[in-house]
Amino acid sequence: MTSSDELEQHSADTPFHRRLPIGERPDGSWVTQGPAHAYESVVMRPLEPMLVPEKPRGGELDPESCGSCTPDEHTIWRDEHWQVRAGFEPGGLPFIGAISPREHWLLEDAPLEVLAGLGPLMQRISEAVKSIPGVARCHFSRWNDGAAHLHLWAFARPAGMMQGRGAVLSYYDGMLPVMPVEMMDEFIDIVARSLAAGGGEAFPERPR
Repeated sequence: MTSSDELEQHSADTPFHRRLPIGERPDGSWVTQGPAHAYESVVMRPLEPMLVPEKPRGGELDPESCGSCTPDEHTIWRDEHWQVRAGFEPGGLPFIGAISPREHWLLEDAPLEVLAGLGPLMQRISEAVKSIPGVARCHFSRWNDGAAHLHLWAFARPAGMMQGRGAVLSYYDGMLPVMPVEMMDEFIDIVARSLAAGGGEAFPERPR
């Protein structure tokens, strides 16, 4: 269920907002100084006016339209409360997976018995992703802007890819050479089977 607080619209006329340099280009040079050293230079677009009310996220006005609630062919693993999806399209990283509860919950209103399973699941996903040949780390992210359904992302960082450390890793999926579909499927199978070995079901939507 969606928390009523999530549907409230907030003011963009606050002391914080009034100090923003709308129409000016923010200085993006700090990105070149981060631990990844992935960028040589960054030119930001001018800061746009704040948009209020914000456009509703997917499933926010009508939970029945929430794509995260509906099982599909991209569900590679699930248990009683949680599911992992992957294989939406081949990319440059060895693995990207979406982690979400099976029911329509936000972080703010999910039952404690559901949230209690997230930490152990992240531990299992990290180990499963690192069992892919050539993967050194599993990164997790949560931005909460695309859908009104609690979801996190898991990203596989290739071994030795020091420029992929930290938040910049997700952008490399669109910059590295795209994997063959066969390789993507092989890596997804490794993750799904590893997760299922600890409980739950791998590829629940595949024909038996």
